[in-house]
Amino acid sequence: MTTILGFLFLLGMVFGGYVIAGGKFAIILKALPFELMMIGGAAIGAFLMANSIHGVKHTLAGIGKIIKGGRFKRQDYMDLLSLLYYFVRLAQTKGAMALEPHIERPQESSAFNRFPKIKADHHATALICDYLRMVGMNADDPHQIEDTMARELKKMREEELHAAHALQAVADALPALGIVAAVLGVIKTMASIDSPPAVLGGMIGGALVGTFLGVLLSYGLVGPMAARLKGVVEEEAQYYEVIRAVIVAHLHGNAPQVSVETGRKVAPSQHMPSFQELEAALQSLEIT
Repeated sequence: MTTILGFLFLLGMVFGGYVIAGGKFAIILKALPFELMMIGGAAIGAFLMANSIHGVKHTLAGIGKIIKGGRFKRQDYMDLLSLLYYFVRLAQTKGAMALEPHIERPQESSAFNRFPKIKADHHATALICDYLRMVGMNADDPHQIEDTMARELKKMREEELHAAHALQAVADALPALGIVAAVLGVIKTMASIDSPPAVLGGMIGGALVGTFLGVLLSYGLVGPMAARLKGVVEEEAQYYEVIRAVIVAHLHGNAPQVSVETGRKVAPSQHMPSFQELEAALQSLEIT
């Protein structure tokens, strides 16, 4: 929502200042459809050339994140920490083999069923099950597990950042594409050099709309969208870092409460539940 409001404010300030300074919209409105067709069409074509079908779909899906923001809120971190506490407490009291029914069939697990949003998150479910399974296979070296998880989380983050990089590449290209459109406008003007000065002035003004539009779309729309998407992806990546922190702390021999507290500290500050909130949630869990 702030992205939309920010863009509307930007347009208001740019065009408001233009009108207050005595500018007229007639030339801009006359040239806008053609310039937008050339610049926007060229940008879309270049985007399609530079990305696979998967990358295109991923980028289009990322636009929703720009508008909605991060998926995970305070309650989501509470639920994740509660589920991880359940598992590490179960492993501590009943042994790693007690985890097997949950991690081998997460869709049927009573623990996962308590938290349907986590169960529906393929990445979170896979991370929890895969690394708790490794613990059950006696791969209990915390440094090895931490290193392996760090590499996987880095891969996941880089894959999610592809959409932001793709948008930034388009933003970087837009000023140059605006110049291309402007040059075509100048060529058109030169072909009518024998026209009256008033006509030539209008044609030159229309050509300059291309340069203006390319710069505005780059630095005023697509570039900020790419930056926003990158911020959302990096914020969401912290959700999965919580899983790593709790499992690694558990492997270091910490008590379940300490392991979960370690994970709580990794959560983004604006979504991090307080110690008292988490403690109340953990006390309501039944370990069976």
